[in-house]
Amino acid sequence: MRYVAAYLLASLGGNKDPSASDIEAILDTVGIDVDKERLQKVIAELSGKNINELIEQGKEKLAAVPTGGAVAAGGAAAGDAGGAAEAKEEKKEEKKEESEESDDDMGFGLFD
Repeated sequence: MRYVAAYLLASLGGNKDPSASDIEAILDTVGIDVDKERLQKVIAELSGKNINELIEQGKEKLAAVPTGGAVAAGGAAAGDAGGAAEAKEEKKEEKKEESEESDDDMGFGLFD
C-alpha cells in the first residue's frame, strides 16, 4: 500500500508516469526501506494508466461489495432467531479471519 500511496503522491505532484526512483525518493524522505520486487510490481501495474480512471473503477467495485450489516438487520427485522444467530456467527468468523490475516505493513501506516 505504501508504494501505491507514494505513486499517487508523485502523480498528484504532476508526474504523470512516476518511475521507481521517484517512488523510492518519496519513501526515503520518511525513512521507509523499499522492496524492489514489490515496487516493480506496482510500477508495472500502474504505468501508463490514468490514475483518476483507476480510482473511479475501484469505487465502483467497492460499491458492489456486500456488507454484513444488511444480513444481520434483515434477520432481526424478520424476527427469525435462527437467521440472527447465523449472522452473529458470521460476524465472529469475520472478526477472527481479519485478526488472523497478516498485513505486510504489520499495522503501520504509510508514514509511521
